[in-house]
Amino acid sequence: MSGVHHPRPGAGGLTVHARLGPGAVLRHGSLQPYRRVAAAEGEAHRVRADLLGPEGGRRFALTAGSLRPLLTLAHVTDLQLPDVGSTARFEFFNREVDDPLFRKLVPVQRPQEALTARAMQAMVSTLNSLHERSGAPVSGGGLDLVVTTGDAIDNAQWNEVRNWLALMDGGRVRPGSGGAVPASVQARDWPDEAFWRPDGGADVWRERFGFGDRPRLLEQALAAFDASGLLVPWLACYGNHEALLQGVGVVTPELAALMVGDRKPSRLRPSVRREEALDVFTTRAHEFFGAGDAQLAVVPDLARRPVGRREFVDMHFSAGARPAGHGFTDRNRTEGTAYYAHDTGGVRFVALDTNDLAGGADGCLDEVQVAWLRATLEEVSSRFTAEDGSTVTTGREDRLVVVFSHHGSTTLTGTHGAPQLLSLLHRFPNVVLWLNGHTHTNAVRAHARPGAPGDGLWEVTTCAVMDWPCQARVVELLDAGDGFLAVACTMLDHEGRVVPAEDPELSPADLAGLHRELAGNVPWSGFDSPTSGTPTDRNVVLGLRAPFALA
Repeated sequence: MSGVHHPRPGAGGLTVHARLGPGAVLRHGSLQPYRRVAAAEGEAHRVRADLLGPEGGRRFALTAGSLRPLLTLAHVTDLQLPDVGSTARFEFFNREVDDPLFRKLVPVQRPQEALTARAMQAMVSTLNSLHERSGAPVSGGGLDLVVTTGDAIDNAQWNEVRNWLALMDGGRVRPGSGGAVPASVQARDWPDEAFWRPDGGADVWRERFGFGDRPRLLEQALAAFDASGLLVPWLACYGNHEALLQGVGVVTPELAALMVGDRKPSRLRPSVRREEALDVFTTRAHEFFGAGDAQLAVVPDLARRPVGRREFVDMHFSAGARPAGHGFTDRNRTEGTAYYAHDTGGVRFVALDTNDLAGGADGCLDEVQVAWLRATLEEVSSRFTAEDGSTVTTGREDRLVVVFSHHGSTTLTGTHGAPQLLSLLHRFPNVVLWLNGHTHTNAVRAHARPGAPGDGLWEVTTCAVMDWPCQARVVELLDAGDGFLAVACTMLDHEGRVVPAEDPELSPADLAGLHRELAGNVPWSGFDSPTSGTPTDRNVVLGLRAPFALA
C-alpha cells in the first residue's frame, strides 16, 4: 500500500526495518547446531483483502493515501513467567518427550525460562520507546493501549502474579523463590542430565544441541531488580496458566499445601502408571508427591501458594493501575468472574475468559458468559442480526469492537466452542477483530460473514514472549476511506542485545538477548519451528468494509 509511514530504520524494534533470525553457528551438537541470532532485511507489509473479494480488494489497495488513525495498541501474550524454584513444576516430564502418552504434558521446562523476567523487562522498555519516540509504523503515533491475552504467568502461583504486575506497573521483581539459591533443575548439582546446566557439567543439551557454558547465569537471572513499568494503560486477560497448574492441572487442596512445602518431585513415582500420567496431572497432581528418593528437599516458601481467579482479579486493583483493575471490574471482584468490557477511543474491547477450570489446556465458554457477551455487543450496535436471521435496529451508538481472549479458533472447544462463538460474533458487523494467543505461533485468519459477501472479521494470533521469536505485535485500526477499515499488524522485537556478551557479568540487555538466543535454539519451538508463522501472518494490512460511517 502506498502512503505508509515508516520511522527511522531500527526504531523501536519494528520488523519492517530489520528482522531477526538464525545467524552463525557457534557450536555443533549431535542433532543440531547452536546458532547465534542475526539481523536480516526487514519485512514490508503485505496487503490481505481476503474478506473483500477481487473488486473490493482492488479498491482497498487504492485507499492507503487517506489512512486516518483510529486507535493503536500493542498485543503481548504468553509470557509464562515462571517460578523456577516451584515445587509443583514437574520438569521431569521432559524426559518423556518422545513418548506420545506425555505429548500434552511437555515441555515443562525450557533452557531460557529463568531469564523470562528480563525478556519482558526489555519488551516493556521497547513498548515505552515506541510510544514516546519512534511511533507506530503506519500512523507514526504513540500507543493508546497494550492488550494482553493471558498466560502471563506459568503455574497459577501468587509470586508469579506479583512479578508480572511489577513488570507491567513498575516495582520490585523477585524471580526466585525458596531462599538465596532456588532449587532449579538447571543448577549444576541437580541430579538429572535432562536439563541444560549453564554453570557446566554433562547434559543432553550440550551433547545434542550444542549448548555451552554460561557461568553464574542462574545467579544473575534470578537476582531481584526494579522494573519501571509501562507508560500506557494495559488490559489484563485470564489464561489457562493463570487458572491451572502448568495450564493443565486442577489445584487440589492437597496440592495447595504441597506447593509451599519443602519437597519437590524429581521423577515419576512407580505407583503412577505412565498411561495415567495425563489424567493424574489434570485432576490430582498431588499424587506425584510422596516419600522416598523421588523427592528432593527444597526451602519452603509461602509465596509459592496458588492463586485463584478471584484473587488474581483482585491483585490487578493496585493504586497505580491504568485503567482501574486493568479492565477487570468491581462486578468481576464480586462474582469471581474474569470477563469484561472496556471502552476507549471509540472502540469497545471485550475480554473473554475461555478457561476450563475442570482441567485441560483447551478453552471453552459457558452459557452465562455467552449471554453476557450477546448483551455486551448489543449495547454498542445500532443494528445486528437476530438468531432467526432478522435485522434488529436498536438506535444505539455504534462502536468498533475488538474481542480478545487467551484461546483462539483452533483451541476453543466444547458446546460453546469456536464455531458457536464465531456465529455469534458474525451477527454483529461492528466486531472487526479477535486477538488471542495460546498456540505460541503467529497466525492471521479471515472469518467471512456467512451470507454477506465482503464482510467478516479478522482473527490475529500472536506468538509468545516466552518462545522464539519472543515478539509482541503492534496493531493499528485505521480509517482507509471509501468505506474501508484497515487493520495494520507489525511484529515487534524487544531491545535485548542481539548478540549477548560473552563476559560472565551480563547487563539487562544481555540477559534479555540471551533469553531470545536460547529460545531460538530449542529444537521444538526455535528457529526452524513454525512459531514465527508465514509472511502473511506477520506484517500485514488487513482490509475490511467499515461497518458504519467512521467519520
